[in-house]
Amino acid sequence: MPRWRIPLRAPVGLAAAGLLLAGCANPSTGSAADDPTKPVTLKFWHGWSAPGEVKAINDSIARFEKLHPNIKVKATGNVPDATTNQALRAGGGEAPDVVSSFTTNNVGQYCDSGMWVDLDPFMKKTGLDKSKVFPKSLLDYTSYRGNQCALPLLADAFGMYYNKDAFKEAGIERPPRTMSEFIADSKKLTVKDGSSYKRVGFMPDFRLYQNSPDRLFAQWGPKYFDAKGNSRLAEEPSSYEFFKTARKLRDAQGGYKALERFRTSFGDEMSNQNAFLSGKLAMHLDGEWRGLMLNDAKAKFDWGVAPLPVPDDQAETYGRGYLTGTVAGIAHSSKHQNAAWELVKFLTADTDQVVRFANAIHNVPSTFAALKSPKLDADPTFRTFLGIAQNKHSQVMPPSTNGGMYIAQLQDFSYGEEAGDVHDLRGGLRRLDKLIDADTLQSQN
Repeated sequence: MPRWRIPLRAPVGLAAAGLLLAGCANPSTGSAADDPTKPVTLKFWHGWSAPGEVKAINDSIARFEKLHPNIKVKATGNVPDATTNQALRAGGGEAPDVVSSFTTNNVGQYCDSGMWVDLDPFMKKTGLDKSKVFPKSLLDYTSYRGNQCALPLLADAFGMYYNKDAFKEAGIERPPRTMSEFIADSKKLTVKDGSSYKRVGFMPDFRLYQNSPDRLFAQWGPKYFDAKGNSRLAEEPSSYEFFKTARKLRDAQGGYKALERFRTSFGDEMSNQNAFLSGKLAMHLDGEWRGLMLNDAKAKFDWGVAPLPVPDDQAETYGRGYLTGTVAGIAHSSKHQNAAWELVKFLTADTDQVVRFANAIHNVPSTFAALKSPKLDADPTFRTFLGIAQNKHSQVMPPSTNGGMYIAQLQDFSYGEEAGDVHDLRGGLRRLDKLIDADTLQSQN
């Protein structure tokens, strides 16, 4: 459940490290001339740290070593992107051979900088047809301008958790499917308590938990960049519909100031005081891992999962959602790239391995075969997310050489917009476009 540890906003240090990575003109060069049948020890750096996650990784490595007795894998966990990036810039014998990252937003930097090698030659050499193995949406967030420098290593899908007891109390028969139903149901489900609330239907505030604006915005299927890589949020019609809908959601439930005061009373996202778990929210945007947490905490109400609503004029896309995930690749400095490819291929493309790993950490499988495997967790709430992951309209964030900075900039803009500080939306979006373009240009120099 790696996304638990990802903040909505990229830390400044990580962003700076990413920019340094993108600007590295001479990455340390390794070798793809090694013999993968010869004895070798690979260094694999990953970000998992929870005991169950680490066990799942170690079990995966044990299965790999059984299939490849000549290859030993030394795994190091709880490694942040910034540490990996510094090691890859330095190169040398201490750098990892195989790397993974929870931050798909940085793939553009990994590919463009040359720090992660292009995997297409390895796939061609070993007969792996990526278009037949991986869903297109997942390939989109593991490549940049034709460079497939990473492959998906499980995915995350975002949907809507809802309190069935609250729905029954409000006389609502099913989860909302369109934005107009979403607004109406949110109002019905909101219960006031004096000047505050006992419960809110849906908290639209962008600072809440996983409510980064790009996740709800994905329901419109926006196009962030034009063919030249320039930001086009001011030209995107759905930008205006998205912010208009978010404003309607707030107004229907008492307005931004009242909702924001209520939000500050919520407990930590990963604690038993989570606002949805404690009954303060009737509907909640979250990822597939939340279901396991609700079960572990023995939620005191009946709950269900559904895709997030879609715009009324895109009703046929219902079932879509926001996708992200973990990615894996090979360090450009590795002198054992063919052996490293054997590990990457096993972790990302071996059906049995992908299914067992997905079941172990309750993430969405990232291959066509694994998504359809009868061995996959049969929990119906989890399978809702499998449907979202396979929906052709689901959206991933487009890669950029400035990593996730453009998302952080959208977040900052959205905080001001929801607070009423943006008086000219079109003008504000134009300024946002210019800011994103300036940072993208800087990351390329």
